[in-house]
Amino acid sequence: SPPGLLLLTSFLLHVEEACASPTRLVCDNRLIQKYIGEAKDMEKRVGQCQALLVLSCPVVLPLVDFSLQQWKSKSNETKRREILCDLALLLGAVVGAQGQVTEECGTRQLSQLYQHANSFLLLLQTFSWEAGPWEPSCSPRSMEQPHITSIFLTYRQLVQGKLRFFFHDLAKDLCK
Repeated sequence: SPPGLLLLTSFLLHVEEACASPTRLVCDNRLIQKYIGEAKDMEKRVGQCQALLVLSCPVVLPLVDFSLQQWKSKSNETKRREILCDLALLLGAVVGAQGQVTEECGTRQLSQLYQHANSFLLLLQTFSWEAGPWEPSCSPRSMEQPHITSIFLTYRQLVQGKLRFFFHDLAKDLCK
């Protein structure tokens, strides 16, 4: 579909050339480790921002913890949809925080986080094992958080947890 093609093109233009292939991201474990490292760096940098106050209006973040046993019992499509829901809610939280943070350090970090999370969202929308487009009509477990650092913690946990295990599961099939 033209909108899907536009999203994929946009994603590929904003990702480093080395990471442009979804198969490479799944099959080359070093790439997900790189993204985990970047998530940790962003979390550390936002913690160093001066005058980073509690948000006046809390943001809603997905609860991204999971049971590995339950995770293994899900289909790849179910895992993909769950991560897409988490990413959509996380992106909404970033946008909500961006509207409240005026300090340059915080706005720069939030912008970078938005770009990274949105790239994963666009990428995961290109993977599909079931007919029909992905619709963000999901309600993941969530909670309100007033601290900007919680947004970065949630992103790191999502990349380190569900995304890393999802790519590991995909690699079993795609990287033979």
